[in-house]
Amino acid sequence: MPIPIAYTGEGDDKAPPLHWENLPAGARSLALIVEDPDAPDPANPQRTFCHWVLYNLPVNAQSIPDGATLDVLPEGAKLGRNDFNRQDYGGPMPPVGNHRYYFRLYALDTVLPDLKQPTRTQLLKAMEGHIVGETQLMGTYEKTHHRKH
Repeated sequence: MPIPIAYTGEGDDKAPPLHWENLPAGARSLALIVEDPDAPDPANPQRTFCHWVLYNLPVNAQSIPDGATLDVLPEGAKLGRNDFNRQDYGGPMPPVGNHRYYFRLYALDTVLPDLKQPTRTQLLKAMEGHIVGETQLMGTYEKTHHRKH
């Protein structure tokens, strides 16, 4: 499913609205990681680039609103640090090719301590042994404007 341009670095660079339901029994908090495994080029991927890190989302929240920033996220939610070295959502802006973007939602059996703006790797480590459920949504994006050299 192509990601609408408003939610990319070419558009408004705002976070997309997300909705979920039917959490597993025993879930006490949720975490969300948005990542691109195709960076920088799907033909020769070198790394997974992280676009957003959220954790301690309360289990009674079933959605993230369009354009969400920390001040409108559900109470208790904390932001990590993405690979743009910022806390807010960073939209797709792939240098070349059609990239895949995975929105991975994790249900945890605990509320995590304050991890002080963890990276994707630090959050995954903190979640080890606590994941009771997981789901994902995948979107794709390819830049519409290619610069001529």
